[in-house]
Amino acid sequence: MRRTEEVPSIPAGPALTGSASDLGDEEAAGDHAELARATGQAGLTGREGRAAGQAGEGSSGGSEDIGRMGRGAGLNVVGAAFSQGSLFLILMILALNTSEADVGRYAMCYALLTILSLLALGGVRATLTRFVAMRLADEDPGAVRGTIRLGMVVALGGSLVVSVFLAAVSGWVADLLNEPGLTTGVLLVAASVMAVTIQGAALAATQGWRSQRAFTLIGQILDPGLRLLLTALAVWQGLGLIGALWAIVISTWTGAVLSVIVLLRRMRRIERVRPRYDPRPMASFAVVSWASTLATTGLVWTDTLLLGYLASAEDVGIYTVATRLVGLAIFVLNPINSAFVPHVAHLYHLGDRRGVDTVFGAANRWIIRLSVPAFIMLLVYPEDLLGLFGPGYAAAAAVTVVLAIGQLANAAAGPCGSVLNMTGLVKVSLADNIAALVLNVSLNLVLIPRYGVIGAALAWTTSLILVNGTKYLQVRRMLGIRARGTGMSATLIAAVPAAAVAGVLSLVLDGSPAILLVAGPAVLIVYLAILLLRGLEPDDRALLARALGGRRRRSSARVAGVQRGAPSS
Repeated sequence: MRRTEEVPSIPAGPALTGSASDLGDEEAAGDHAELARATGQAGLTGREGRAAGQAGEGSSGGSEDIGRMGRGAGLNVVGAAFSQGSLFLILMILALNTSEADVGRYAMCYALLTILSLLALGGVRATLTRFVAMRLADEDPGAVRGTIRLGMVVALGGSLVVSVFLAAVSGWVADLLNEPGLTTGVLLVAASVMAVTIQGAALAATQGWRSQRAFTLIGQILDPGLRLLLTALAVWQGLGLIGALWAIVISTWTGAVLSVIVLLRRMRRIERVRPRYDPRPMASFAVVSWASTLATTGLVWTDTLLLGYLASAEDVGIYTVATRLVGLAIFVLNPINSAFVPHVAHLYHLGDRRGVDTVFGAANRWIIRLSVPAFIMLLVYPEDLLGLFGPGYAAAAAVTVVLAIGQLANAAAGPCGSVLNMTGLVKVSLADNIAALVLNVSLNLVLIPRYGVIGAALAWTTSLILVNGTKYLQVRRMLGIRARGTGMSATLIAAVPAAAVAGVLSLVLDGSPAILLVAGPAVLIVYLAILLLRGLEPDDRALLARALGGRRRRSSARVAGVQRGAPSS
C-alpha cells in the first residue's frame, strides 16, 4: 500500500565469485581462462564454461537476456499497474467512506504486516530467487529441489513464530501506536503474516526460472484484485476498517495457496532425483540478505510508524495518501527490478560482464522512461491529484512534491542495489541500507515533532537520495560496471517539452475540474511523440518487433484454425 520498493531492491548474499576488487575496471572479458580469473571462477566446466567462453568471444552481450527480461518486465509492468491501481482504489474507497484516522490505522497495520512478513522470511525470498536461478544454470535438479524445500521450510517456520508472537502482544503493539482500539487490527495482521510469507517465498522460487508469470498473475493481479473487491464489499456493508483488514487476510491466504500449487507444478517438470541440500552458502547468504531487507524495508516504512507514535492517525492517513500517489509514479520500478534480478544473477554467475552492463542499462532506461510522465504530473498538479481523495487531503501537496523528488532520484539510479547484491557486494549494500535507516530514523525523530508530515517526507527523501547516490557510485567504482544504453539524454529531451506543456496547461486551466483529463493525455502524447521521433534503442526496437510479430503470428494461427474448422461450402 505504498511506495514501491526498490528503495528495496531484492537483497542478495555472497556470490559464488571472488571479491569485488577482482573485477577491476576491465571491459569485455577475454577468453575463458582470463574471464575465470577476472570473476574468481577458475575451473568452470560444462555449461558454465561454454557460456563464459562465449561471453569472452563475441557473445550477445546480454541481448538474449534483454529479450527475456523485457518480456518478463512487460508482464510485470502490466501486473504492477493492476496492483497499484487496485491499492490506489482501496485507499480512495477508504478515504471517501471513512475518516483520515481510519486511513492512517489501515496504513499502520499494512506497515506492520510488511515489516513482520519480511522478518519472518529471514532472507529466504532473495535466497530462493538467486540460488534456484544458479542451480538451474548449473543443470543440477537435485540442488534445485533441495534449495526450494529448505527455503520453504524456513519460511514456514519463521512465519509461524512471528504470527504467534504478534498475536500474544497485540494489545501492547496497539498501545505503542497510540491506538488501543486497534488490537483487533493487529490480530488480523498476525493472521496474514504466514500467508504473505508463504506466498512471497513460493513466488520467489518460481522467479528463479526467470519467469515472471506466476509472480504477476498471483502476486500482482489476483491478490490485490481480490483485496479490492472484498474491501469494496466490506465498506458497502458498513464494516469499515476491520472489514478492509479482513480483506487482506482472505486475499493473502488465497494467493498463498495458489502460489504453492504453481511451485509444485514447476517442480514436477524437474527430473525426479534425490534432493541435495547445501545449507551453508544459503544460510550465510540469507542472514546478510535478511538484515539488508529489514534495513531497506525499515527505510520505506519507518516514517509511517513513527508518525503514528509521534503524531496522530490523522497525520498518518494524510501522509499515506501522498505516498500512494508517489508510489503510482514509480510503480514500474519493482516489476522491472524483479525481472532484472534473476538475469543479472544468471549472467554474472556465467561470467558475462558485458551482459551485466547491458541488462543493467536496459533496466535503468525502462524505469526512468516509464516514470517520467507521472513525475511531471505529480510535480505540476499535486493539489488536483490529492483532491481525488477528498478536500481534506489537499494539504499534503507539499509532502507529495518532496516525496516525488526522492523517488525521482530513486528511478534515475536504477536497480543499482540489485547489482551490488547479485555481484557479491551484499555486505556493502547492507552497510548502505543500515546507514540510510539510521539516518532516516534520526531525521524523523528530529523533524516530525517540529514539522509533522512534511518533516517525515524530508527525512525520507534525504535518506533515499543519499543511499541511491552512494550505491550508484559503488557500482561504478567498486565493480567497474556501467549501465550501457540508458538513453538518459533522449529521455531529458522528451521530458522538458512535456513538462512545459504541463506548466502552460496548469495556468490556462487553473481551477477547471477537467484539468487532469486534459493535462494527463497531453503530457503523455508530447513525451511519447518526441521519444519516438528521436528513435528507440536497437534492443527496444527488436523487443517491440518480436512482441508485435508474436501477436501477428498468434492472430494468423487463430484465423487459420477457424478456416480449417469451417465447413466447406
